[in-house]
Amino acid sequence: MRTKPTRIILILFVALLVCQGCALFAVKEEKFAQELADDGMEAYHEGDYKGAIESFEKIKDWYPFSKYAMLAELKIADSHYKLKEYDDAVAAYEEFENLHPLNDAIPYVIFQTGLCYFEQVDTPDRDQTTARKALDAFNRLIKQFPKDTYALKAGEYTNICYKSLAESEFGIGLYYYKSKYYKAALKRFKTVITNYPDVGVHQKAIQYIALCETTLSKQDKKSALH
Repeated sequence: MRTKPTRIILILFVALLVCQGCALFAVKEEKFAQELADDGMEAYHEGDYKGAIESFEKIKDWYPFSKYAMLAELKIADSHYKLKEYDDAVAAYEEFENLHPLNDAIPYVIFQTGLCYFEQVDTPDRDQTTARKALDAFNRLIKQFPKDTYALKAGEYTNICYKSLAESEFGIGLYYYKSKYYKAALKRFKTVITNYPDVGVHQKAIQYIALCETTLSKQDKKSALH
């Protein structure tokens, strides 16, 4: 029968072996994660974005606590962006921001989110939802990180978004004007002046505001006579 000290030594010895085994397992895991990260980055730089996603997804699934997991999350988003899979890219960028709100890469992540929407902005005569979403992302970046390099880049894109939105609003106003819905047209032209900075549309809007007001004034006088 073993003495009490002998039992304690045996327990400590077993615990030591377990700890060593766990450490060895962790080292092996990190090595495999690094290999996948290397494969993913190589594929990414070679333009094989689908291959990159496969490697980085394996890191997320198999080694979620690896130091390479965060890199994998970000490069999955970047790969989707490169593939023009913008909805998937936005989802991945938003997931990264939600999981790591204080990470140094957040300005980049918000910028890329804005770019995903910006790349889908259509001509002013089409739906402007993506222009608004791009503008929201870029403005949020500028507000949260005004001195960041990506915030300065975002400023260039906001002007383009504002121009698209202003031209869209003006185009709708012009349609109403030509259809003789002068009150509706006037409202749209005033929205251009009120909601959007001067991006080359203000002067035209002011001219049509004057035309609408003149026409509406004449209509009111004519109605008063009757």
